[in-house]
Amino acid sequence: MDITGKRVLVTGGAGFIGSHLVDRLVEKDNDVVIVDDFSFGKEENIAHHQGRRQVQIEKADICDAEEMIRLAQGMDVIFHMAVFCLRNSLHDPIRSHEVNDTGSLRMLQAALQNGTERFLYASSAEVYGTGLYFPIDEEHPFLPTNVYGAAKAAGELYARSYWGTYGLPTVTVRLFNTYGPREHSEGRRAEVIPRWVMRVLAGEPPVIFGDGQQTRDFTYVDDIVEGIILSAECDELIGDSVNLARGDDVSIAEICELILKRLDRQDLEPVYVSEGRPADIDKMHGDVSKAKRLLGYSADISIEEGLDRYIEWVQRQEVDMESWLQQERSRLW
Repeated sequence: MDITGKRVLVTGGAGFIGSHLVDRLVEKDNDVVIVDDFSFGKEENIAHHQGRRQVQIEKADICDAEEMIRLAQGMDVIFHMAVFCLRNSLHDPIRSHEVNDTGSLRMLQAALQNGTERFLYASSAEVYGTGLYFPIDEEHPFLPTNVYGAAKAAGELYARSYWGTYGLPTVTVRLFNTYGPREHSEGRRAEVIPRWVMRVLAGEPPVIFGDGQQTRDFTYVDDIVEGIILSAECDELIGDSVNLARGDDVSIAEICELILKRLDRQDLEPVYVSEGRPADIDKMHGDVSKAKRLLGYSADISIEEGLDRYIEWVQRQEVDMESWLQQERSRLW
């Protein structure tokens, strides 16, 4: 399936990854409907699409069944990117269930009732939990260590069951640690790379929970978006799932060192907090051989190049650093 010149709906389209996906879909001459309740997504992420004929922006909750059925009318493809994020799920597991499970079920039903040709579900490597072996391939069992991972696993099973029961063509992508422009840097939603870049720019040392030897498979957002579109277009992936990652893990301590070096602040010694984050995972390293085989996929942006791109983007933003620091000191996750 070639996703060009289609009618496409993107839930969570004002979010970090979702907004980059919208940009790429518009470049491919698709008409795009963005659905977002703006609880996590930001208007500034899609401000450049305001007033554009190709893009329709709808403020709506994916848990609103009737509204989702209405908005899905005439859609050829649905990219279900909306999510209640991991850190917030630790504080509000019920809302995590409502959005990540019930919301996904609502979207699948809306797609089914409207005869959508392809439904892509954005899952997470958190479904694997702490790996039993590495690199982690798609056959690894679901062993989530947190409620977010459990909710994403349930969404996967719903997607697969809608293919098996009703014939709705679903594809699932398991996203590893994505980073890049527009990623959250504030509050509970902040991820490690944007938080540390902001702290260092503000003259504050990075804070490392645990010993810093935890590893993540950091993948630049442009590479992830390319993999998402390739996956949605792949007929062989209908009813199946695929990992999207760089396929190369790096330790949190090494990321910290790279950021300090790139910002020329090796004088800032990281602060280590002995207790780790709740439900943290020691190692995350994805096997991407399936994506390479079926999609010709390769995440070519190295962690060094990706950090340079992200830092350059941050430095172009007009950030009120004092306000950012004030909220940063109020909570650590």
